[in-house]
Amino acid sequence: MPANGNHPLKLQFGLINHEGRYLTAEAFGFKLNASAPSLKKKQIWMLEQDHQDTQVVYLRSHLGRYLASDKDGKVSCEADGQNSDCRFLIVAQSDGRWALQSEPYLRFFGGSRDYLSCFAQAITDAELWAMHLALHPQANLLSVARKRYARLSMEDGEIAVDLNIPWGVGALLTIVYVDGRYCLKTSDSRFLSNDGKLLTQKERTTQYTLELKCGKLAFKDCDGKYLSPMGPTGTLRSGRCSKPGKDELFDLVESHPQVVLIAANGRYVSIRQGVSLAANQEDETDMETFQMEIDKDTRKCTFRSSQGNYWALVAHGDIQSNAAEVSANTMFSLEWLGHKVALKASNGKYICTKKNGQLLAVSDSIGEDEQLTLKLINRPMLILRGENGFICHHKNSNTLDASRSVYDIFTLQFSSGAYHIKGVDGRFWYVNGAGLVCSDGEVPEDFTLELLEHGRLAIRGKNGRYLRGDQGGTLKGDGLVLSSSALWEY
Repeated sequence: MPANGNHPLKLQFGLINHEGRYLTAEAFGFKLNASAPSLKKKQIWMLEQDHQDTQVVYLRSHLGRYLASDKDGKVSCEADGQNSDCRFLIVAQSDGRWALQSEPYLRFFGGSRDYLSCFAQAITDAELWAMHLALHPQANLLSVARKRYARLSMEDGEIAVDLNIPWGVGALLTIVYVDGRYCLKTSDSRFLSNDGKLLTQKERTTQYTLELKCGKLAFKDCDGKYLSPMGPTGTLRSGRCSKPGKDELFDLVESHPQVVLIAANGRYVSIRQGVSLAANQEDETDMETFQMEIDKDTRKCTFRSSQGNYWALVAHGDIQSNAAEVSANTMFSLEWLGHKVALKASNGKYICTKKNGQLLAVSDSIGEDEQLTLKLINRPMLILRGENGFICHHKNSNTLDASRSVYDIFTLQFSSGAYHIKGVDGRFWYVNGAGLVCSDGEVPEDFTLELLEHGRLAIRGKNGRYLRGDQGGTLKGDGLVLSSSALWEY
């Protein structure tokens, strides 16, 4: 497992047929069709590998049921477990599309609309499917061979694969989907070309087809060669290989939020002076940056340093960054207080900043010294996905859609405990008098972010209400209570 406690992401994707329509698993009667024009929840499939035979895959729908074919080529998606009829082989084509072959019956799956079958003996256009990744598009990239993470190297103008832990904003990559191919976009909005250079515009050389091998990803360029880390710093560019080996394989790994914390004395919380935490620094470096890992069940949070150690409560309320493993003493509860946050340790006491800057978990209640400003540093480019889709500019108005299959990239700017959110055209988000979130503001308006769940945040407007997607798919700033429609993957 990677050294930062992040797991490789389970691959989720849509499958697009030769007519540009997505394979869909309907909730009613577990029916299958290929009619949908875009990728939403019902079009998302999960790939699971067979434990014995890694060539064999199972395709699981959003309902937890498996795609299956019987000996007569009749397809269904009702099986709630893996059986022999659910076993498929992926036959990759040179253009990156897949043919799905039933492993027991050796026939190919294809068709259109409601007419899907797995009876073709040869592959034609009707049996080919393009893969559209359905993961949140921002992640860290891990080289399987080097066991190192990719990062933007500003000084060399390249992506270097040399990080033990994916640290800081440079390790965040955005996987951009363009008509069946993918671009790798750096945190400063440049695209990786196959010669290793970073370009400001998408070009033919910045587009790759994704291939799967043993559950890992390979990026094939326009000349049929594959990206791999080269040389001592692991410069990411295309090599000579026209078949992917271990050097050409990657995992997409979840990118946890990384934050800096500013105490009531105006100083940054740091480990520069040793293992005990103190708010005594005036600038942000890796020593003042901590990774928040939120537990899926308890929603409590650990804080991890760039050295890989966790904050832990030790004797007399002292907080030290020296724990190698997660335990009860490394878990903290967060209480969101508008522009500030308070942290409660496992002893039930709030963390307080003492006069000398030392952080101690000794307070029973929240006063000024128990409040911290938390600043998210590794999402300068913000992509938000709710329960019904991505947030995107509305085509014909100044409002925002919250249920789109495509996303816009927004700019997140920190401003003393709050954030300003800027649209593609450089204008700002605001909540209007009718409670609609608009995107054409001339002046910035404050929003607050609350990192509440594993991989999900809530956003409040300056009216204190949550941003939520309504039934019609419009983004509103009128949520009185936190509901699933007000939680966003980021």
